[in-house]
This record gives sequence, structure tokens and C-alpha cells, in this order.
Amino acid sequence: MLLVFSLYIHWPFCESKCPYCDFNSHVLRSVSEEAWVDAIIAELTRTHRMMQSDTLCSIFFGGGTPSLMTPGAVERVITAATMLWQVVPNLEISMEANPGSVEAERFTGYRQAGVNRLSLGIQALNDDDLKTLGRKHSVVEALKALDIAQNTFKRVSFDLIYARPHQTLEAWEKELSFALSFGTEHLSLYQLTIEPGTAFAPLYQRGELVIPAENEAYHLFKLTNMLTQEKGLPTYEISNHARIGAECQHNLTYWNYGDYVGVGPGAHGRIHQIQDGFRVATQQIKAPELWARAVTEKGSGDQSVISLTIEEQFQEQFMMGLRLKTGIDQTALVRSFTEKEKERLLMLQTEGLLMPLTHAHKRLQLTPKGLLLLNAVLRYLFD
Repeated sequence: MLLVFSLYIHWPFCESKCPYCDFNSHVLRSVSEEAWVDAIIAELTRTHRMMQSDTLCSIFFGGGTPSLMTPGAVERVITAATMLWQVVPNLEISMEANPGSVEAERFTGYRQAGVNRLSLGIQALNDDDLKTLGRKHSVVEALKALDIAQNTFKRVSFDLIYARPHQTLEAWEKELSFALSFGTEHLSLYQLTIEPGTAFAPLYQRGELVIPAENEAYHLFKLTNMLTQEKGLPTYEISNHARIGAECQHNLTYWNYGDYVGVGPGAHGRIHQIQDGFRVATQQIKAPELWARAVTEKGSGDQSVISLTIEEQFQEQFMMGLRLKTGIDQTALVRSFTEKEKERLLMLQTEGLLMPLTHAHKRLQLTPKGLLLLNAVLRYLFD
């Protein structure tokens, strides 16, 4: 039996730090690309020896800004991974990219290196909001990069952020309709949240940054789902919309609670160890320089490798799986429900947050209202 898994490669470097971003990204003047790729390949080799899964089903280059890598560096990583593990047919290899003109020129090189799915971080389709979000590209540059991407790759997605400062329902409807007119197979549409430690956080706390109120954000969310459905890109996860069959297979691994390897500063993983079969949570050292030094000097970039209890796995399954529109297959759960949990699931159905469970419908599936209140649902279930 094939034991499949996904591989995430974290490239932590950016040209600048966006004020809303709480990802592990860093601005450095220069990077020794060859040394970094050597370290990534060393970690792939080490991880291969410790894990049970043997078949690679997707690779995702994220960041940071992985499109700052040269095509040659990307090819080295892909070649190393596909030599270490057997791969599924039509292996999905995704890369995040910024729409800057220098990076757009590299798209052909990435395709030749093996990348077959590109995700563009456009984030907004008006220049004022791009400036507010700290993005370096203009709308003109974004649309040019999107055109190049669509002429280079068979599979293209792009990201937008909504519920931006002072954004109205009418403005978002016009912008999203424009975005849907380009015919990409996939859109990632994220609601702006103010995360601790970001440049936006103190501005928000002082009242200098105003974003739509909760009820306004709810209407923006409903509009998003309605428009994407009408244009043939239905919601398949809270923030992701795709044509049928064009869903991101890599991210589905996360949401379906499959195994995945995370390599690079701060990257997380969930794998079954080969020596004992236990499922472990891995986290790599967050600081880029410390990660690279640890790989070189100690032979491992791991910050921690922790065996997960059945209870921890059960809660993680819910945290990830309920994000999906199709929800969770009850037969895949790592344990049965307690009586208390059964009562709470029934209450969620009564409140219109969870689809009714019947003999024919056995998936744990949130309603549209429940998806919007996911965090509250999880707190209620596991408090």
C-alpha cells in the first residue's frame, strides 16, 4: 500500500516585510542561494530516513518569497525530492510568486524546472490598497504577471485580501467580479485579520487603522461565496475557491490531516516515524541563520519532534477538516466521540451551524454560517 505525503519547502526571504504578514519571513540584503539549497537537500535526505510514508503526492514552495529563488535552485530541490521518494503520476508542484517584473521573467524557467502550478500574491486590484498593504507592485504589474503566468502554466491561482481598511461591499463586489473575469482555475480569498507582532497591530490598537466591523465582514464573506459560486469557482475551503477538479492538492493534504514534511526555517510537519509508527509533530528552527547553522553543524534543522497523543490528533483533525466545505469523514477519525461531544454536536446542529447527521450523511460538515464561526465552534467542542 502506498503511504503518500506532501512536501512543503519554506524559503524565508523577502524583499520587504508586508505590514499584515505574520509568516516567518525575513529581509536580507544577500543570500548564499547555493548554501541554502544544500541545506534544504540535506534536510530532505535526513527526513527520508526517519519517516514511514514513501510516496510524494505534492511539493509546495512557500515563504517568504520563493520566486526570489533562481530556476536552477528550484530544479535542484525538485530533483533531490523526486530521487529520494517515488512520486504519484501528475505530481503537483506549486510555487508562490510575487508579481514583480523581475520575478515574472523567471516563469518559463520555473516551468522548465518542474513547477506546474503557480500562485500569485496579487492581494488587491487597486493601487491605493496595494500601497496600504505594503505591496511593491502596481495593478498594471500584477495583471502583466498574471498574463505571463497564464501563458506559461496550465494551472494558475492568485490571492486577494478583502475586508481591507474602509472597504465597502460595493467596492469588493466590483473588484472580485474583475478578478473572476480572468478565468483562473483557483482563487485564494483571505479576510484581513490583524495579527499580533505585525506592523498593522499597533496601528489598529490606536485606532489609526480601521477595518470593516464583524457584521460588515460577514456580508463580505457571503458575497465572496456567492460570486465565486456563480462564476464556477465554488468554495471548497473557507478561503479557497476552485473549479471542480482544480483544488490545490497540497493544501488538501493539510485539511484532510494527511502526512506532510516541512523543510526550512519555522516549517511544521506531521509524519509517521518509521521506527515506531507514531505520528509526530515536527517544527524546524525559526531563525534562518540558526536553522542553516544547525543543519550544517548538527545535521538537523529540527527545533522539536513531539509524539502526538490520540487526543491531540483528534483535535487537530477537527481544526483542519472542518475548514473544508465537505467536512470530515467520521470513519477517518482517530477516536470515537464522547457523550459530551455527541451532545455538543447535536446542539451545533440545532443552532444551524452543523449539517444534520443522518444514516446517509455521515460527514461532519459545517453550514455556511458555521464556517464563518469556525473558531467559536471549535472552542465550544473542546472547551
